[in-house]
Amino acid sequence: MSRVVSGIRPTGKLHLGNYFGAVKSFLKMQEEHDCFFFIADIHSLTTHPTPTDLHSNVKQVLAEHLAMGVDPEKCALFVQSDVPAIAELYTYMNMNAYLGELERSTSFKEKIRTQKDNVNAGLLTYPVLMAVDILAHHADFVPVGKDQQQHLEMTRTFSNRFNHMYSNSYFKEPKAYSNTGKLVKVPGLTAQGKMSKSSGEADTLVFDEDDKVIRKKIMRAVTDNGPTKPGMPKSEGLQNLFDIMSLVSDKSTINHFEDLHLKAEIRYGDLKKQLAEDVLKFVVPIREQINHYKNDSKALAKAAKIGAEKANESANKTLKEVREIIGFKNFF
Repeated sequence: MSRVVSGIRPTGKLHLGNYFGAVKSFLKMQEEHDCFFFIADIHSLTTHPTPTDLHSNVKQVLAEHLAMGVDPEKCALFVQSDVPAIAELYTYMNMNAYLGELERSTSFKEKIRTQKDNVNAGLLTYPVLMAVDILAHHADFVPVGKDQQQHLEMTRTFSNRFNHMYSNSYFKEPKAYSNTGKLVKVPGLTAQGKMSKSSGEADTLVFDEDDKVIRKKIMRAVTDNGPTKPGMPKSEGLQNLFDIMSLVSDKSTINHFEDLHLKAEIRYGDLKKQLAEDVLKFVVPIREQINHYKNDSKALAKAAKIGAEKANESANKTLKEVREIIGFKNFF
């Protein structure tokens, strides 16, 4: 069975884009592959969260994954910092990463541009830590978006360099996970592209937020003034609403509003009200499960412990073998 590794930074509550773009595919993967899904709390330290926020965010993401159906009995669902071997492997792999290639990383260039007051060493060596997350568990496949392709390429570079430096073939080259289904990109509500926290609160539909907030966001979603004659094409903002509707509404509802638009008889207020109801119908049961897990410390502890045991078994074996390859030998 092939092994899949994927992680998510605990930087906020999950939204519809996270679910349909990633978590939903995790549910399929855990049935078909040996999966390691981790909450990347060490990665999040580059933005200097407070200790309280760090733990709260990790708890939130763990509860959300469990609520959405990620099963600790079917995969390794774990917190990155619960696996100490990752930090040690990160140290060793940094010795084989060079300043020039790290500075050319697209993500590093972007961080320099957007957070000039916090260009720390962790941002520079971020691709190394990402590589270690993958190599520690000898992943065959890694689900990546277009913006992460370079990190996977750098992982291959680091693994091949290690193999060449120590004259072995220890690390394999991980490949991008090829999803045979259509890649789902959930559009945001502000017509700035895919749904993203970086586009502002108004752009996202978050599972763990109040019904009134969700309704208000949808009613304020960017559209246009409406079609002035039959057969007019949809504006970007309107198409975004139809795209979201395709994920949460039944076919008859979609066809109804498609027909009204085609006839230039559509009322955007009615469309948005219906979309809000359908979004809530989908979101509320998951939100209730999220709250259940957030209030069940025993369930969270059990899930995290099971995942940590699986991940530590895998990473500790890799660490032991890497130390032997490098030449570390104990005198006691």
